[in-house]
Amino acid sequence: MKQEPLFEVNFDGIVGPTHHYAGLSYGNLASMTHRGGTANPREAALQGLMKMKRLSDLGIRQAVFPPQERPDVEVLRRLGFQGKESELLEKAAREAPDLLAACASASSMWAANAASFSPGVDTADGKAHFTPANLSSELHRSIEHNTTARILKAIFPDESHFVHHPALPSVASLGDEGAANHTRFCDADWREGVHLFVFGKRASDPAESAPRRFPPRQTYEASAAVARLHRLDAGRVVFARQNPDAIDRGAFHNDVVAVGHRNVFLCHEQAFTDASSVFTELEERYTRLTSRPLILIKIGPDQLSLEEAVSSYLFNSQLVSPPGGDSMILIAPMECRNVPRADRLLETLRTDPGNPIREIQYVDLRQSMENGGGPACLRLRIVLSETEFRLSNPAVFLDEGLYQKLSGWIEKHYRDRLSFNDLSDPRLLQECRSALDELSRMLDLGSVYPFQRNA
Repeated sequence: MKQEPLFEVNFDGIVGPTHHYAGLSYGNLASMTHRGGTANPREAALQGLMKMKRLSDLGIRQAVFPPQERPDVEVLRRLGFQGKESELLEKAAREAPDLLAACASASSMWAANAASFSPGVDTADGKAHFTPANLSSELHRSIEHNTTARILKAIFPDESHFVHHPALPSVASLGDEGAANHTRFCDADWREGVHLFVFGKRASDPAESAPRRFPPRQTYEASAAVARLHRLDAGRVVFARQNPDAIDRGAFHNDVVAVGHRNVFLCHEQAFTDASSVFTELEERYTRLTSRPLILIKIGPDQLSLEEAVSSYLFNSQLVSPPGGDSMILIAPMECRNVPRADRLLETLRTDPGNPIREIQYVDLRQSMENGGGPACLRLRIVLSETEFRLSNPAVFLDEGLYQKLSGWIEKHYRDRLSFNDLSDPRLLQECRSALDELSRMLDLGSVYPFQRNA
């Protein structure tokens, strides 16, 4: 029987109307550095949308992942703030500003943290599996997964092809940060996948050497649970521990120091503890499964330090494969041009015949970058068959028409300035709800937001 073709879709998070700089992500140096600044939500959303269009114009299948309702007044109520919405917002701003900032965060734009995904070609039951990340390490992220689960089900509703797991229990021992710590390697046809799960600590081994400055977020126990839930064969899975020193230098997720795509792994040599064993195991499992070599591009500290990797976000670039060939394009943040060794390294990669990267394209995501994430942070990669594609919600897939609609929607609903003092404005909450109500109809999502479900 002829196998159906497979392809990858990038689901990019749309930056939400409450995008602001509150420095909420401890261990994320860009987020911490820009705490208290004035953000431009409109520019942030348009920059992200332009990046999506760039990939779509390259022939890459592109889709959108909507933002969440913010501020989250129900969480504020659970935290003890009472009264009308306008009253509790004002009380929260006065009595607990950090809680209000967390409940107003637009962090769901980082779709790489939305969930972990495994395609049906890799799973024991032949179905595609989704597990929303519990993001339990930070309050502003931990309140996302219920809405994320509803959105995923609205996009992939067919239960005969898609399995939706609930998020793992939100406890420290099962901290799960989603696809930012999960990479799938496969052949050019997107088949025969090997899954790399990266974790920062083993909850079962508290004596294990830990970072000294910043806390690890992903646990081995969470990664192992996702692999079990997705029914992945042990021969397809590699577990690797993050280097504590890399975490302390600001590599809070693995996608800050490594990026993989198909048969290419571009990685900093100091990304993992016992890195040589990780690379060997990954290469052996990939070759055993595909009968092809894994192209491993290891970047040493003499080429780029961990500090330079974090400040440039070079490894948070996207590697993509335009249709019609084996060459790859690296979608890099403009920040790489501000770090001389990162800029030179990208040119070296482009001209090296030993890898398929033939072009570097730069994107301007300054608003998002200053809040702590680059091109790869904004997207969740989903591998689909043609049948699965037809069974997915067609309204979320980007084309010229949807691009124009979303551009107009952003211009209509988003502010061009937002600071902490604006978060208690009840008009901002209503603006957000009005925008999301219109967007959910545009994307045919149904009632995925709390304000719609409670109406």
